[in-house]
Amino acid sequence: MNLSNKQKQHLKSLAHPLKPVVMIGGNGLTEGVLAEIEQALEHHELIKVKISTEERETKQLIAEAITRETGANNVQVIGSILVLYRASKDKKISLPR
Repeated sequence: MNLSNKQKQHLKSLAHPLKPVVMIGGNGLTEGVLAEIEQALEHHELIKVKISTEERETKQLIAEAITRETGANNVQVIGSILVLYRASKDKKISLPR
C-alpha cells in the first residue's frame, strides 16, 4: 500500500506525541525485535521505533529491512526515530483520501 502525501502528513501529525515503543540497540535487528514490532503494529497501527546507531547508512538499511519484513509503510525517519504504519484488521486510524 502506497501512502499519498496527504495521508503521510496526517500520520505524521498523529505520530508526533507518540514515544518509541521498540528500541533497537547494540544487537541490531533480531527476530525478537521484529516480533515485537509486528505485535506493536497489530495493536497500535502507528508506532515509533528508535534505532540506536551512529551511521546513517546502517539506520537506512535497518529501516528498509523492517519495512520489508513487516509489510509496514515507512512514514518518516527523523534522526534515529522511524515512524511505521500498517493497517490492522480492525482499522483504528482512518486515513484521508
